[in-house]
Amino acid sequence: MLLGPLMVGIEGTRLTAGERELLRHPRVGGVILFTRNFESAGQLTELTGEIHALRRPPLLIAVDQEGGRVQRFRQGFTRLPAPGVLAERYDEDPQRARALAHDMGWLMASELLACGVDFSFAPLLDLGRGVSRVIGDRAFHAKPEAVVHLARGWVAGMRDAGMGAVGKHFPGHGSVAPDSHLELPRDHRDRARLDGADLVPFRMLAADRLPGMMTAHIIYDAIDSHPATFSRYWVTGVLRGEFGYEGAVFSDDLGMAAAAEAGSMPERARAAVEAGCDMVLLCNHPEAAPAVLRSLPDPDPVSDMRLVRLHGRPVVASWEKLRRLPRWRETVARVRGQDPSPEGELEV
Repeated sequence: MLLGPLMVGIEGTRLTAGERELLRHPRVGGVILFTRNFESAGQLTELTGEIHALRRPPLLIAVDQEGGRVQRFRQGFTRLPAPGVLAERYDEDPQRARALAHDMGWLMASELLACGVDFSFAPLLDLGRGVSRVIGDRAFHAKPEAVVHLARGWVAGMRDAGMGAVGKHFPGHGSVAPDSHLELPRDHRDRARLDGADLVPFRMLAADRLPGMMTAHIIYDAIDSHPATFSRYWVTGVLRGEFGYEGAVFSDDLGMAAAAEAGSMPERARAAVEAGCDMVLLCNHPEAAPAVLRSLPDPDPVSDMRLVRLHGRPVVASWEKLRRLPRWRETVARVRGQDPSPEGELEV
């Protein structure tokens, strides 16, 4: 069975009978987990094991585990600093900052993989220019070349642990103030200005054959009239065509306010796939799943080839073994020493 084009959220810490039926639908290809799905590492491992056992090949299991305000699993997991702590480190010593980014990517990925999670939607490739309220210290740096340098370290750390990275939010969310969860941002810059700034990390990481990219629900109105997620210009023309990107493309959550520009939930899903997305996310609207599934095409073999590369291949396959590793203990000590971030969680 191929992986379908829809990734869904689930309600609690155990699967219901209805959710098991939904996850067996051939147009479903993955599950995204949130804080509501987590109690402990042991419970999480049982949940991911049940999800993976439903299908062959297994469904993809994803989470947003960036660090700082966006860390879904906390109790028992290492508290990760926000990626933005690396900006000052980079300005002092780029190579030491990259080594720390590697540590953070490896630690995040190792702990998730040990509990059966295939990948995190990370790292952000957005520029941290102090403009976007929702990006903030989630971004590595304001300078494109610094974001590339640090992201490459983070991605290498994830890869060393056995996890593929998913860069976000193409073509760049860091230069608009509105939060796309709440309203539709519009970026008025022309293509030349984007080429010299926000697009640089995406172009460079696409050339590095990053396994996944996630789109942004933003209209770049000097260039195209559709939000990037629903734009053939951006997904098929720029990312696939100009950048030669061959990995999996994910939409951001279809339930966000900015996605309403594309119509109803089924219309949004269909528009994202037609723009070139391999998988669309329906995180918080289970009531819409039946209609969305009816709107989507059958699984595509080319998309399946891209998506299966994101199945986790853990170097350390159990929580207990990971926590006995000297490398884990040493990395935890280094990463914890960098953490000035607040306790509050950002629900994105």
